[in-house]
Amino acid sequence: MAGPLNGLRIVEFAGIGPGPFCGMMLADHGAEVIRIDRASGSRGGSQPVTSKDVLARGRKSVAIDLKSAEGVALARRLCASADGLIEGFRPGVMERLGLGPDELLGDNPKLVYGRMTGWGQTGPYAPYAGHDINYIALAGALAHFGRAGEKPTPPINMVGDFGGGGMMLAFGMVSALLNVSRGGQGQVIDAAMTDGTAVLMAMIHGMKNMGVWSEDLGANMLDTGAHFYDTYETRDGKFVSIGSIEPQFYAELRRIAGLENDPEFDAQHDRARWGALKDKLAALFKTKTRDEWDALMEHTDICYAPVLSMSEAARHPHNVAREAFVEVGGDIQPAPAPRYSHTAPATPPPAPLPGDDSEAILQSLGLEAGEIVALRENGTVA
Repeated sequence: MAGPLNGLRIVEFAGIGPGPFCGMMLADHGAEVIRIDRASGSRGGSQPVTSKDVLARGRKSVAIDLKSAEGVALARRLCASADGLIEGFRPGVMERLGLGPDELLGDNPKLVYGRMTGWGQTGPYAPYAGHDINYIALAGALAHFGRAGEKPTPPINMVGDFGGGGMMLAFGMVSALLNVSRGGQGQVIDAAMTDGTAVLMAMIHGMKNMGVWSEDLGANMLDTGAHFYDTYETRDGKFVSIGSIEPQFYAELRRIAGLENDPEFDAQHDRARWGALKDKLAALFKTKTRDEWDALMEHTDICYAPVLSMSEAARHPHNVAREAFVEVGGDIQPAPAPRYSHTAPATPPPAPLPGDDSEAILQSLGLEAGEIVALRENGTVA
């Protein structure tokens, strides 16, 4: 594959959610990512193992039994050939397998050892199970997703698993790999979803510190409190989004929506009026279909967009023009992002099934055909 990370080898210990997302990001941008799958073919979790798994695209797969001494030795040999690894087990699991940082950095001092957990490697919660909803709750983010008078609503698992988790680990991996390329040593990255989610809340903390953010749910400009920053239902039961924050954009909203001469909309930032103005906008948007509002408001400075489903987004003219979605193995999925002017990534191949590349990977480590056959026969490799 092309891309700015071409030439880097990353070993990924198979898991679910944020670890695979990190692996996808590295693979999308050109790294050779070799996933160590279980010899049983399972990856944990409830999702089936299939080539349609977008998070697993762009990899090579070797299936190894890590419960055997031979399997652990083989994994160590593979990690010794790598620039980095990523793993998402509970703290202590890799150490019990004999694949902890002491062993692997001892084999390969330049190795970047990325660890993805919810709570982190240390702290009172570290040994215990959790999921995205728990991590963003503890990080102080979940309390601020939702409307006034309603309970907090998890934004699916984008904030903890992917924003505060996988993307943060991908950034840490690239940062540490850059440090190694400049003469630094390998190191361990402790990427906790709680830490990463807290960092994603940086601007909101700043606004709170400046006295312009209330901790009450749905009472602020960006959390559906304001009439000029929200979604509205249209006559056909679909939705549109409005984000007319700046005064010139708010004026454009009023002009195109026919509200220029309504004095109630003059005091944009009078929070006491936000509820009543939102009711008026809600009634207005229900007078036309989403397509009719598109015809009026798209390609203006209102800060407007229709609220699209995944299927609709792939067909929208802007996304089509940007080639924001690609077809991989007959399925539509997001294209690699961001874009580069000189090292553009290739369209990623579909996810491999466990063990698809076992033989080629073992050969790249210098194993002879007879050794590979023996490893297959004794169940070390599948």
